Amino acid sequence: MRPGAQSVTASRSMSIIDPGLLTTVQDGGRWGHQSSGVPVCGAMDWIAYRTANALVGNVPGAAALEATMAGPKLRFEQRTTFAVAGADLGATLDGVRVPHCAAVSCPAGGVLRFGSRAFGARAYLAVDGGIEVPRVLASRSTHVLSRMGGWNGRALMQGDRLALGGPGPAAGRRRPTPEATEYVRGGGARVRVMPGPQSEYFPPDALDALERTRFIVSSQSNRMGYRLQGGQIPRLVEQEMISDAAFTGAIQVPPSGEPILLMADHQTTGGYPQIAVVITADVPLAAQLSPGDWIEFRVCSRSEALSALVAQEARLLAFD
Repeated sequence: MRPGAQSVTASRSMSIIDPGLLTTVQDGGRWGHQSSGVPVCGAMDWIAYRTANALVGNVPGAAALEATMAGPKLRFEQRTTFAVAGADLGATLDGVRVPHCAAVSCPAGGVLRFGSRAFGARAYLAVDGGIEVPRVLASRSTHVLSRMGGWNGRALMQGDRLALGGPGPAAGRRRPTPEATEYVRGGGARVRVMPGPQSEYFPPDALDALERTRFIVSSQSNRMGYRLQGGQIPRLVEQEMISDAAFTGAIQVPPSGEPILLMADHQTTGGYPQIAVVITADVPLAAQLSPGDWIEFRVCSRSEALSALVAQEARLLAFD
């Protein structure tokens, strides 16, 4: 066994034949440790993650796989129920197309693979019983930069074998309504924002500039954040700031004026002022963007942001 590698002793497991572009173990996040400099991490699109887990009857917070752009090829060593939600990355089971957002029963030895991407950037694979990797600070999420959590603190590799928990009694009994998850289609998305915590670092017309600009997600983008191109947000150049708390969905503006949209693995503090923050309900939509996609921002009120979140939760919990 490789030094530091984790062993598999559970009665159920799945083996990685091909890891895909970037496949990691994620859960609901590592909350409560930002004051110590530990990022929250967790699933980028938490709506798709929760949908997949609910479909197979898992308890909230069960670990799943997050596949980015090009998904993995893996084998279920024992009979398993699984579900795929989020991006459509062309999943097939033993050569047969896998339905999107539905529980699927797989026999022992079944091979799940992902092919051509139809839409979205991140797919979530949940299995009944969840993925059994050790918890680090109460979470199984992977933070690749610090090599914390997940499977050996890294993205999956060929030959890895992950233990699965015991199957639950509710697998396949629930199905989300079609509106429970939103997907990026047409090459981009428009998301709502609220004014950020450092408005004093920007001139009065800065939010207008943010709203009227269509930005492009650059190739310098990852789970930490998206660097956006296509326009510059004006700053009050004579003012700088000391580091302050950073937020998922926050839009930082460095001296270049080209914004950075912070995502799940973002640093806990930052020295660039934050002009706006994407509302919670729209962060999962932003999570499905890939390099080359466009993104637009619309300023909304706090009441609209709260209403959107309540409606989103209601749709997610409305199962047949």
